[in-house]
Amino acid sequence: MKTNRKTQHVAATVAALAAIGLAITGCTNTGTSDAAGGSGAPATQKAAPASGPTCDIGTYGGDKADLKDLVVGFSQSEKEDNPFRIAETQSIKDEAAKVGVKKLITTNAQSTLSKQISDIQDMISQGAQALIVAPLNSDGLEPALQAAKAKKIPVITVDRLLSSGACDTYVSFLGSNFVQQGKRAADQLIDGTGGKGNVAILLGASGNNVTTDRTSGFVDEIKAKGPDIKIVAQQTGDFARDKGQSVTEQLLQSNPDITAIYAENDEMGLGAQAAIIAAGKTPGKDIQLYSVDGTKNAVSQIVTGSYNGVIESNPRFGPLAFATLKSFLNGDKVGQKIVIEDGSYDSSNAKDKVNEAY
Repeated sequence: MKTNRKTQHVAATVAALAAIGLAITGCTNTGTSDAAGGSGAPATQKAAPASGPTCDIGTYGGDKADLKDLVVGFSQSEKEDNPFRIAETQSIKDEAAKVGVKKLITTNAQSTLSKQISDIQDMISQGAQALIVAPLNSDGLEPALQAAKAKKIPVITVDRLLSSGACDTYVSFLGSNFVQQGKRAADQLIDGTGGKGNVAILLGASGNNVTTDRTSGFVDEIKAKGPDIKIVAQQTGDFARDKGQSVTEQLLQSNPDITAIYAENDEMGLGAQAAIIAAGKTPGKDIQLYSVDGTKNAVSQIVTGSYNGVIESNPRFGPLAFATLKSFLNGDKVGQKIVIEDGSYDSSNAKDKVNEAY
């Protein structure tokens, strides 16, 4: 009888894994099956109403120019093995082709700060006259930025906010309000759990404002609106699926009473989902899952009931980045900080909106 029960348990686990499908594997699947439903087009970025300090050529330095006459460089910070970075780079390439820049140079720092510095310096040596940079960290890029500044090359930064001064070492930052993303994820979790439970946080990579802000926003909102929710663990998963899985496996062993997980990106959340299944529990029910990004992999899991909520962080920076660069080169004032308005996904809208995800 023990053998039969063990066989039944293994069979049940295999069936659960099959139901989750590619979402728990280490491979990136940027698509979703038709069964997920939804008919919307990919969601484009929408900037919040302009406010705050601005920057222009008169302050930053340089000359007016037409994008079609320029060589533009794009520095990607991380290897493109997750949906966010894939979509981000593709959006830059697509928009460069659409607006007709003279030439687009792309590099990838492979998550190494020294390489990103040399990448940017190399693009300048190759004749880049404008730069779009997705910084690896909030600090450390100053040598490359100063090299661009010395040649009066405008730099648009996306996704991660630099600590150095806007309209000094770079023109403008384009990205989400990461504190609000954390707060909104907390609101989803409070609503989904009824305001009770034990929560573990999978932190993103250290050294950038995304992790800091998504953490503070979430923790502060839980303290303010979820007094019966206890945060029992916080551990970094480095924004990676495999690390999210291994960390969750450890957390579930040391904290078996965890009832919900907040992951600071979808990849870690999907890794946590795999760990929950491996522990013999049902994701979305025994342990609820909430994260930030808006990948099709995660949103499609909400449709199946194996995930609970996702706050969008739209990576399609191409149109807004080139529009901002064009305005600046025309001599117009542009915001030093341009905030993206992000959507959200839960059981009420995931099926209809899954194809808006990336």
